[in-house]
Amino acid sequence: MRPLTVATRASRLALAQTQAVIDALKAAHPGLEVAIHTVATHGDQDSHTELWKFSSSGLFTTQVEKAVLERKADFAVHSFKDLPTQTSAGLCIAAVPPRHGPEDVWVCNYPVSGIGDLRPGARVGTSSPRRIALLRESRSDLKIVPIRGNVETRVKKVTTGQVDAVVMARAGLDRVGLSDRIGSVLDPTQFIPAPAQGALAIQCRSDDPDAIGLLLVIDDPASRLFVEAERAVLARLHPGCHAPVGIYARREGDDIILSAFVADMSARRVLRRQVCGPAAQSLELANKLADELIGQGAVEILSCVENDE
Repeated sequence: MRPLTVATRASRLALAQTQAVIDALKAAHPGLEVAIHTVATHGDQDSHTELWKFSSSGLFTTQVEKAVLERKADFAVHSFKDLPTQTSAGLCIAAVPPRHGPEDVWVCNYPVSGIGDLRPGARVGTSSPRRIALLRESRSDLKIVPIRGNVETRVKKVTTGQVDAVVMARAGLDRVGLSDRIGSVLDPTQFIPAPAQGALAIQCRSDDPDAIGLLLVIDDPASRLFVEAERAVLARLHPGCHAPVGIYARREGDDIILSAFVADMSARRVLRRQVCGPAAQSLELANKLADELIGQGAVEILSCVENDE
């Protein structure tokens, strides 16, 4: 069995995710050796610019993919939500491990069970256009404070009083051991997560069957089905980078329920749609949801957002 090298970003979260994947691979393949190759992405090098001001996609993934294509690594571990919907030439998603909780959560200086518990005019830190739009849809009084950086940096903004609260992905906090900082979990059917949030994508060269075979054993078909459906809706909308779009898939018996949120940054124009049907028809349902969103003006809304950037 050949040793492998994995490419990853160097943040605490990225390394924690990568180590979890390595552990799963070694459990499936006793004796497997895996080395880590860290990569600095454009998103890592610029931790101050608001996300919606970047014009290119793959902000946190392009350089990691390049390391795999240039054979500096055999595979890469990505936060799936960071990958563009168009697969890079020469690469494939060999595995999607079991998805962690996709929800967003509050980290706050005082107890909150929901957005209504935030004090009037509370300062909320986020640079995610989706989260900004969702917050403004419910509470126009909130003061949105642009905030970038790794998980620990954003949590510190709360503990030092620079903001009253931040909205973050549950999976990120859990993976770096900061679950105790979660004040409450936002209902993902209302505060709809980013497509594929909480999921990892294990990517390798499409012409490397040996690596694909080794990686495939940690693939979780149910997680893949959900995130592929979410990303299929996103792909149809052709949004700009980091657009105010949320897509969430969940299972109910043999059915899959797909919920969507599309808005402009001010939340003056908001679309919410939902479809339900057999899980075996997940991609057909994704296309149906996309058709409904497009028919209600989603592409025009997102075009305005991109032009405003």
